[in-house]
Amino acid sequence: MRDPVRRAMVARLSRGEATVNELAEPFPITKQAVSRHIQVLEAAGLITRSRDGQRRPCRLDPAALEALTSWIDTYRLAVEAQYRRLDDILDTLKEQQR
Repeated sequence: MRDPVRRAMVARLSRGEATVNELAEPFPITKQAVSRHIQVLEAAGLITRSRDGQRRPCRLDPAALEALTSWIDTYRLAVEAQYRRLDDILDTLKEQQR
């Protein structure tokens, strides 16, 4: 998720449901642009919308976030292992130079 507006929306939704107007409030963009951001998050499966009378609150989908976190962790662990190997190689080179 590269867009700072979408990241901020996800952060806001992590504190609880919100309407489009509530999500739009902190941003100097049109409600139409906010709706497009919401559509992207919905298409990605990160949020859901329901109907509550006239309100259409948005909510984070915890299962989707858990799957995303798991996927990120897989790559994070692999990269950390590569950095540890690089640290070992650099330590060996330093020892050889002494």
